[in-house]
Amino acid sequence: MSFIRPELLDAAHRWREVIAGGTLAALGTWTAWQGGYFLTPLGLSLLALGTAWALTAWRRLRFQQDGEAPGIVRVTEAQVAYYGPRVGGFVGLPELSEIRLLTLRGRRIWKLKQGDGQLLHIPVESDGAEALFDAFATLPGIDMAALVAALGSDAAPSDSRVVALAEVDRLLWARKGPGVVVR
Repeated sequence: MSFIRPELLDAAHRWREVIAGGTLAALGTWTAWQGGYFLTPLGLSLLALGTAWALTAWRRLRFQQDGEAPGIVRVTEAQVAYYGPRVGGFVGLPELSEIRLLTLRGRRIWKLKQGDGQLLHIPVESDGAEALFDAFATLPGIDMAALVAALGSDAAPSDSRVVALAEVDRLLWARKGPGVVVR
């Protein structure tokens, strides 16, 4: 028997990384406040680390989307795999040439394009899609804040007939240069 409501436990579990980063930042502030030649730099270091951790965790939390979509996403060794009920495929992160956020019939979909033209469409709400945050963060020149902001900017239209016909395709990242560089 638990004295804490299940909804509160779920929310605390979801926000656990942000809470841990904030706690580390608070500990760093308290340590720096104690003063001294050793505690002040140590506290400021903990404050910076905790703040960075909390900010990254907050962005990762905003990247996760509520809802259910078919399919499973797996990211292993610089390869994104999507196993859907009807379609699926693989994309290697070194071969990735662009990332787009497609809105089609009210559902948002990651549109990943390789240098050879192959496309992989992954619904944003798919199981395991939150792993794409860390995978995308490894790409050169990507602005993760803009990526998270693009996810948060789509508002549901009021007319369902408009949703059925609407298609929005936003370019969020493109690889600069001639393509894949192999060393």
